[in-house]
Amino acid sequence: MTANSPKINRDELLNVRQVLEELGGLSKHTFYEWRERRVAPPCFRLPNGQLRVRRGDLLDWLEALRDAA
Repeated sequence: MTANSPKINRDELLNVRQVLEELGGLSKHTFYEWRERRVAPPCFRLPNGQLRVRRGDLLDWLEALRDAA
């Protein structure tokens, strides 16, 4: 990170649409298949039933995939 780059808020809560965008336009169908197979980034369900992913969890999940490659 350079001195001019913005600080990443690892506690930011992302909705599914935002996660799909962060993953380069992944389809919702694929994301939910990954959840079913338990290979998706960690998610939690709000009382209204919507899913959220903490940005830090998404970044950690991506880093673990890179390490495994």
